[in-house]
Amino acid sequence: MMTEAGNHLPLIGEEAPSFEADTTQGKIKFPADFKGKWVIFFSHPADFTPVCTTEFMTFASMQEEFRKLNCELLGLSIDSTFSHIAWLRTIREKVEFRNFRDVEVTFPVISDLTMDVARAYGMLQPAASTTQAVRAVFVIDPESKIRAIIYYPLSNGRNLQEIKRLLVAMQTTDKYGVATPADWQPGEEVIVPPPGSCGAAKERVESKDPSVRCVDWFLCFKKLGK
Repeated sequence: MMTEAGNHLPLIGEEAPSFEADTTQGKIKFPADFKGKWVIFFSHPADFTPVCTTEFMTFASMQEEFRKLNCELLGLSIDSTFSHIAWLRTIREKVEFRNFRDVEVTFPVISDLTMDVARAYGMLQPAASTTQAVRAVFVIDPESKIRAIIYYPLSNGRNLQEIKRLLVAMQTTDKYGVATPADWQPGEEVIVPPPGSCGAAKERVESKDPSVRCVDWFLCFKKLGK
């Protein structure tokens, strides 16, 4: 896919575009500094905006949950590092949301005043805004490949539990070579990949394997061990 400016937007399965940037945690090189880790890379329209504030407080509250999944958080908006710092200090000192208060945001937030990173990742969508990044989410794997892309409009906050669920689902797929059904949650049955031949299909349907539950030749489920 190409933007109006002629930039190629990154797609699922492609290498995540590399860049160097200033952040609230110092300068980073991406993806080199995150090699071997999953990354949730997300953009927000602007600092000191209400929806973004609730998202950042929720992301920060879940940071350790993501780290236990070998995943780091990385944010971006088209604001300066000074603006980011002032906003994050305000969040910690003044803002209460649901049961969150005194929340310290310690994951890096990229300063992208030139919009170079936002353009490289397709975070700027002119029909929405020419100067604010939409709420894009890129899930990037330990090999620096883009595995999932989610876009939200400027006005609506993200479901962070769904982002975490998707991460766990992809890690499960990688580890066990399975797929996950709609609304899958960890611990539920997974889908066994469909057979690639008539003989394999017949064999599967007639199988007495107690760990596999087949509805038909193309749809079989199984439980994963703990």
